[in-house]
Amino acid sequence: MLDTRHLLLPTRFPPLCRDRLRVLQVNLGYVCNQSCLHCHVGAGPRRTEVMDGGTAARVLDFALRAEVESLDLTGGAPEFNPCFRWLVGDASAAGLKLIDRCNLTVLLEPGQAGLVEFLAAHRVEIVASLPCYLEENVDAQRGRGVFRASIRALRALNDLGYGGDGGPALSLVYNPQGPYLPPPQGPLEADYRRFLWESHGVRFTRLLTLANMPIRRFGSILRSRGALDDYLDLLRSAHRTENLDAVMCRSLLSVDWRGRVYDCDFNQMLDLPLENGGEPLHIRSLSPDRLRGRPIRVAEHCYGCTAGQGSSCGGALSE
Repeated sequence: MLDTRHLLLPTRFPPLCRDRLRVLQVNLGYVCNQSCLHCHVGAGPRRTEVMDGGTAARVLDFALRAEVESLDLTGGAPEFNPCFRWLVGDASAAGLKLIDRCNLTVLLEPGQAGLVEFLAAHRVEIVASLPCYLEENVDAQRGRGVFRASIRALRALNDLGYGGDGGPALSLVYNPQGPYLPPPQGPLEADYRRFLWESHGVRFTRLLTLANMPIRRFGSILRSRGALDDYLDLLRSAHRTENLDAVMCRSLLSVDWRGRVYDCDFNQMLDLPLENGGEPLHIRSLSPDRLRGRPIRVAEHCYGCTAGQGSSCGGALSE
């Protein structure tokens, strides 16, 4: 894999500082049953990194001490972590809002029996990657058969109330097939909603559009094709200053499988942790009251969050 880190660090991206912490995003490991072309984590079946129980317990303790609003669980496929269900159960009992960033097909994997029912019982919000509503496009990006398996998983979620009135939220995630910006989120959501209902009887709560980040697997593909500079130029030229107030790193903290903390999931993949005296900060020694006002580590990939309508874990920042 061709690294892009050293090409992204020299930057003129505007300085940013952290605001009040609202979301603790936790990467439970890089193990996944898919190996998607756009994956900024580089997750896949051969990865072995998984958060252990002791670290997961420290994460929950920090979330409660920091009084965050949401615990956002990601991966890889976070459901493969042996701690996933007890972490969800304890966090739910403590009153935290829970988000599961789910690839959908994991719900059909051997060993995951009862997972859909478990998620529904705890009203866990599902944020599910579905990069297109057309089978050929999804399979080209995520692997043969992934679209049909995703539709089966979506129907199972719908059967338990997900995406319906009064049911748990079910958000779908779109990302472009190549090195260009996502289209406007609103009209694309209308297309998704119409096509998925008419063709497959699937309903969902909302669509989130995300820009591809020039790091890990997608960044490597850009470098191998000689397209990295052009993509970075595109992101820089589409930068909108007004998006800076809403970027997710101002109110989100990312934790990796070892317990190290970062301003965002993308910085995690670039190994740009929060530091104390030049050493990476760990969740066990982090004080919640010392985060606000702290400078955010920025690099060229940050333009991916401010370009055009903006991009964050919650979708577009503006229309």
